[in-house]
Amino acid sequence: MQPKLKVLQVIPKLGYGGAETGCYDIAHYLPENNVKSYLITSGGELLKFVDKKKVKVIRLPVQFKNPILILFNSLIISLIILIFGINIVHARSRAPAWSCLIATKITRRKFVTTFHGTYNFKNKLKKFYNSVMVRSDLIIAGSNFIFSHIKENYSGFLNDNKKLLVIFRGINTDYFDPTTTLESEEDNLFKSWQLQVGKKIILMPGRLTTWKGHEMFLDALNNVNIQLGNKPFIAVILGSDQGRNLYKKKLIRLSEQHRLNKQVLFIDNCKNMPLAYKISDFVISASIEPEAFGRISVEAQSMQKIILASNIGGSKETIIDNKTGFLFEAGNAEDLSKKIIEVMNLEENTLKQMGIEGRKNAITKFNVEKMCFSTYSEYKKLFN
Repeated sequence: MQPKLKVLQVIPKLGYGGAETGCYDIAHYLPENNVKSYLITSGGELLKFVDKKKVKVIRLPVQFKNPILILFNSLIISLIILIFGINIVHARSRAPAWSCLIATKITRRKFVTTFHGTYNFKNKLKKFYNSVMVRSDLIIAGSNFIFSHIKENYSGFLNDNKKLLVIFRGINTDYFDPTTTLESEEDNLFKSWQLQVGKKIILMPGRLTTWKGHEMFLDALNNVNIQLGNKPFIAVILGSDQGRNLYKKKLIRLSEQHRLNKQVLFIDNCKNMPLAYKISDFVISASIEPEAFGRISVEAQSMQKIILASNIGGSKETIIDNKTGFLFEAGNAEDLSKKIIEVMNLEENTLKQMGIEGRKNAITKFNVEKMCFSTYSEYKKLFN
């Protein structure tokens, strides 16, 4: 009888980000396919939703970059590998990846990494630190953009013994489904956010950090007001400042300077994201630096909402320009304002058809089942 495949995933924290939800989804997919699933993490909001009957969770301080802790974690992970008979270790972040690299060398197990972002490499030491993500037997890139980034910047660490491939990040298209929200819930959220009937609702989700392009977005909204004059929209900037209080204050000041304070709402979080998309007319992703994947774009399309996104990074792969959404020049407020006005003037039938095409695109290319199956298939190839 063939020995059972046992996979250990390691991630710093199990929060609501793209890497974390991907890890969570695969952890639950594996037991459905007769694979033993193990997870090492320091904690996180998603942890309480993990089915402990299906997934063995082990808490370790793998979020720290301290070299002594990295070494300590590598020894503990080595013991875990030996005690539970783990075959494959999959790391999703740099600090735990160093621990996993050492542990898999000690125990001679297969090592997998998912390269989730471009990672800053301003100096040689930083680049060396990042290089752990390409020191595995299998390197998974979350988009073609990340694949190209690895080839261009880390080619010295690649060889014929390593496999590098693209597995697009997936979202749960059953969860992000416009038919599952209740009208009463939509009304409640509309009222709680104090939105105005008759105004276009523009949603910009994502944490408050400079490279997400909030300042440029506010400049674009100011242009829209200047050109249209009748203040036809309410914009919802939905995301936590994660302790970046100064940046949030800067954005509030900028909205006041543009006299947008009655048109722009800052909402820290929303527990029901499908609902937030549902009550919006269209969605903005205004990043001025490349998104590794562009999860917002895919979620919006899955909810049959038109997405306007910067023409850089993963968004270029997730959006079909002029069919499921519109791409604008990154960092260009004038171009974004033109696109916003264009979408505001689209006929209802066109909006509806683009929404249908968007959902079709999300289901075909970016659903979570496809991501999980592709990852599981690669695990099996490594194991055999």
